[in-house]
Amino acid sequence: MSGDKRRILVVEDDASISLGLRINLEGEGYEVTTEADGDRGLELARTIAPDLLILDVMLPGRNGFEILDTLRREGRTMPIIVLSAKAGEIDKVTGLELGAEDYVAKPFSLAELLARVRAALRRGPWVKPTEAIRENRKTHKFEHFIVDEDARTVTKDARVVEMTATEFDLLLCLVQARGRVLSREVIFEKVWGPNHFGTPRTIDNFMQQLRAKLEPDPQTPRYFQTVRGVGYRFDS
Repeated sequence: MSGDKRRILVVEDDASISLGLRINLEGEGYEVTTEADGDRGLELARTIAPDLLILDVMLPGRNGFEILDTLRREGRTMPIIVLSAKAGEIDKVTGLELGAEDYVAKPFSLAELLARVRAALRRGPWVKPTEAIRENRKTHKFEHFIVDEDARTVTKDARVVEMTATEFDLLLCLVQARGRVLSREVIFEKVWGPNHFGTPRTIDNFMQQLRAKLEPDPQTPRYFQTVRGVGYRFDS
């Protein structure tokens, strides 16, 4: 694999969709690996550590939501785009709450999917830890943490804290508004954008993840304060 080629893993059991994605993604310059089985797809995601995972929901073996949940619980931070014939709002919310960066319903526009792939890769955490802290970067500091906007990294005492792209965007949204209360509606608009489905619980779940990674005591938050009936505030 060449040094700058992004690797994409496609886990999709529809052979025609899988082939079409491979041809078009390779045409965009990506290195593509495909798999049709959920269990093998999970193992590939672990072993090849792709820069992005395109994941169908209905798969032989483990389904896409199970794979997504497992990878996030293991702390794996590659952007994940969920593909599914299930276009219902509850399925989209489930995907987002489990840590997907995006949810695309079938049938989908190939041009739109490729645009979402490019956007997800732009947001994805591919900067090496050794490059995380440099002079002249735009950073935010609190206690032992440094949030680096350019590198899209969070470090604690020079050690990288692994985060998904969405967790980082939520953290940055709050840190940039330091001391100000942000409503859930404002947070959702800034982090997820106007075209995503979700509920206040989506934000609450991601806040729990941030607290688990960054708070000394997640049950008694020091930095990420809940403002009852409104939203959240970052204090430091």
